[in-house]
Amino acid sequence: MARITRTTCCIAGGGPAGMMLGFLLARAGVEVVVLEKHADFLRDFRGDTVHPSTLENFAELGLLNEFLKLPHEKAAKLGAQFGSTYLNIADFSHLPTKAKYIAFVPQWDLLNFLEKHGRHYPGFHVRMRAEVTDLIEEAGRVVGVRAVSPEGPLEVRAKLVVGCDGRTSVVRERAGLEVMDFGAPLDVFWFSMPIKPGGEELSMGRFKPGLIFIQINRGDYWQCAVVIPKGSADAVRGEGLDAFRAKIAKIAPHFADRTATLEDWDQIKLLTVKVDRLKQWFKDGLLCIGDAAHAMSPVGGVGINLAIQDAVATANILAEPLLAGTLETRHLADVQRRREWPAKATQRLQILAQNRIISPTLKGELGEDFKPPLPVRLLGRCSYLQRFPARLVGLGIRPEHVRTNEALPLSTQH
Repeated sequence: MARITRTTCCIAGGGPAGMMLGFLLARAGVEVVVLEKHADFLRDFRGDTVHPSTLENFAELGLLNEFLKLPHEKAAKLGAQFGSTYLNIADFSHLPTKAKYIAFVPQWDLLNFLEKHGRHYPGFHVRMRAEVTDLIEEAGRVVGVRAVSPEGPLEVRAKLVVGCDGRTSVVRERAGLEVMDFGAPLDVFWFSMPIKPGGEELSMGRFKPGLIFIQINRGDYWQCAVVIPKGSADAVRGEGLDAFRAKIAKIAPHFADRTATLEDWDQIKLLTVKVDRLKQWFKDGLLCIGDAAHAMSPVGGVGINLAIQDAVATANILAEPLLAGTLETRHLADVQRRREWPAKATQRLQILAQNRIISPTLKGELGEDFKPPLPVRLLGRCSYLQRFPARLVGLGIRPEHVRTNEALPLSTQH
């Protein structure tokens, strides 16, 4: 027999969207159960960019200074090298935020931070190793989820189920929600390489005919990526590690003496890129947000922050009706109405970059002299123009602000 738990809101998935939403709803006084299928938050090469929009949310919550005590690196500017030409692309120093930079924070530290602060509130509950496998529906309404856990089958009955279980969402698949797939011309191999003390410090992208390489300074190591044509991972592996190392040395010669640290394909993780969006994010009793509603391209590294903005907006809109027991499907539609346009506009910009820059680069169509596209060259020449991509990447389209009130935390209850 399945054990049955009852709560107000059940969140499937303990990623950035799920943990932020769980924390904000519990902070507002809503009882929440977050189900996370893994035993902990430790993952290899999950997205680690925390943008100024998210840092501003932490400032609004009074948590920014504590968050910045976590190990992190800062990037106040982003640039790219096209052939032999380096260009600054985005300058965050002019943003109207307290933190005018991207913070590179391991995602497990971000999620542990949110869990730690969520536990200050009596309605916050996280179940690890609890994998959602199905929805429970009654009379056409979603009333809970089924999950498996080490203790056996589990049912969580809830007034609202929120799917935050990522781009391979079980929740959206079981709900039968229609997915619009926009395609992506790339996949990504992620790996790490040693950093030299006193050496290079710049996080950037490098573009050469047929090759794209990303390097992110993580303080004591480089987080690196080789971008490959969609579906070519097996072919790249088939060429062997020596050929892969040679690609890195060709596009980033300063890493040539470190490629030998890649001794096995197990050190190199594949990210299969998707760009898709749900036509409708909700049905009666159910809402999807984050990657479960709109899987983003890695272009701009905005996926985490868009998911967190979804969570902030969802809490702002749903906390009051959840507390009052007056939640209706129209409230779920309000969330989609609020967040669909930012997701749609961001995806359009990502697809434009994929089609105009990434795909032609991987195909070697930009020529050996490899001049970047005119808009990119203009950004490099005019520092003022760099404020616009900084705003798009750093704040996003329609940034959200925390509007929910705080209920009494455990430390002040008697």
